[in-house]
Amino acid sequence: MELALYADYAVRLVNSEEPERGTDALVSVDAARNLFSYPESGAALLTGPDDVPLMRALRSRLRAVFEEAAAGREGSAVDLLNGLLAEYPVSPQVSGHDYLDESGRPRWHLHLADNAPTATANFAAVACMGLAIHLTELGADRLGICQAAPCRNAYLDTSTNRSRRYCSDRCATRANVAAYRARKRAEAAHAQSAHAQSDQAPPEQARPATASATD
Repeated sequence: MELALYADYAVRLVNSEEPERGTDALVSVDAARNLFSYPESGAALLTGPDDVPLMRALRSRLRAVFEEAAAGREGSAVDLLNGLLAEYPVSPQVSGHDYLDESGRPRWHLHLADNAPTATANFAAVACMGLAIHLTELGADRLGICQAAPCRNAYLDTSTNRSRRYCSDRCATRANVAAYRARKRAEAAHAQSAHAQSDQAPPEQARPATASATD
């Protein structure tokens, strides 16, 4: 697995809660375990009741990284992420797992070992390192918060022109429809106001006839 893909861990955890809607999916051990890419992995199987509140606390800190980056406060986002990296160090290893190339040789790649003592620590190390790689390779402005209110989901902008503004196609469609309806309402209100002003205008007074040259 490419290290940059580990940033998806951070997105999944942050988006397990929708604060503006008052929903939270992180309510059980199973929910916490399923946030791992491989719920049957050794790190995921360490998940216990204590990890639920710990993962929620981690979620709040990761959301703060996304929100600071999305607001253009890159230095603050980096400081928050560096604090997490110091608290949850990684143990990189060269691994082949079960991936073989066409000649039958292992596809060696860098892997983050899941040897931390708790599920939360393992998850945090992976999520924070992935986020750090994404930020340093693509820029802090590639960490975004969905602009389709009331959604506040996090996303990673991988577009070629840094144009992404929404967490999903669904939110993009909803925002575009809302913007279209708002424009139509504004146009209708403007037309109604112009019509009302026209009705209230005093009638134009007739101008006195000018004397002809023969008078």
